[in-house]
Amino acid sequence: MPNVTPPLPASLGRLIGYARVSTEDQGTDPQCDELRAAGCVAVHEEHASGADRDRPVLAGVLREVRRGDTLVVVRLDRLARSVSHLLTVIEELEARGAHFRSLHDPIDTSTPQGMFSLQVLGAVAQLERALIAERTKAGLRAARKRGRLGGNPGLRARDPEAVRKNRKGRDAAYLNGVLAQLDSWLPTVRRMRPDQPWGDVVRILNRGQGRTWTVERLRRTVARLVSEGLVEATLLERAQPRPGDDRLMRLVAGIKAAAPDRTLQEIATQLEAMYERTPRGGTRWHPSSVRHLLLQAERLGLFGTSSVRLE
Repeated sequence: MPNVTPPLPASLGRLIGYARVSTEDQGTDPQCDELRAAGCVAVHEEHASGADRDRPVLAGVLREVRRGDTLVVVRLDRLARSVSHLLTVIEELEARGAHFRSLHDPIDTSTPQGMFSLQVLGAVAQLERALIAERTKAGLRAARKRGRLGGNPGLRARDPEAVRKNRKGRDAAYLNGVLAQLDSWLPTVRRMRPDQPWGDVVRILNRGQGRTWTVERLRRTVARLVSEGLVEATLLERAQPRPGDDRLMRLVAGIKAAAPDRTLQEIATQLEAMYERTPRGGTRWHPSSVRHLLLQAERLGLFGTSSVRLE
């Protein structure tokens, strides 16, 4: 009899399947069947090679995953092109309060055993990076002894054309990286800028998206997009000083808009973690205070035509 993977426990929230095959391979049906048998309510299919860095379907799944969800794959090699890539994906899931499970590997981040296996993989990846670095250094030392120098000869000679091409290549790579993640942070920037200062935007992005932004990096990235004509220049305008209550109202509205499913208590906890003072200057936030600010924001139309769930 064929092996049948038992369904995952329902207590883990939504089970979201991800299946991938190379474009020249056969269909993903066997993977999809197994993922559905495991209880996945949705299965996302992607046709790409294992080494392909462009995974639009996977990127979309990671943007839509919610707290308590579990991303499920049949095998690890269906998800990641390397151990480091796998760990990056799992870190992004953890930042969103979601889990990961591979049906044919001992990886289930919702269990202590699965987390232990993940830590072992992380140690292996760290050792692999160290070995690669050591081999690279040894190769460079051997080349220098033979009178050979590594790298681009034009850059070593500071040839203007070689420097220009190198800078252009790095610039293009940076822009491609920005565009690949655009949907995960630009909507929040557009909702908050220029009404709120960059510092508030950065704090919401770092808490809600699991990314490590700085004010300078975010401002520079937005400026680059403006120079390319991809976003509106008004995002770079200077934020006008606002009264304390008005600023808090817009800050709370930005948090709610970035994560609509977040409860009043969760927003209060986030404000405390951000060391924000209450309208009365206290350090302890209560759901009622958050609710009051959200009602003010709704009356001012900061959420547009959409209604806000105040629970």
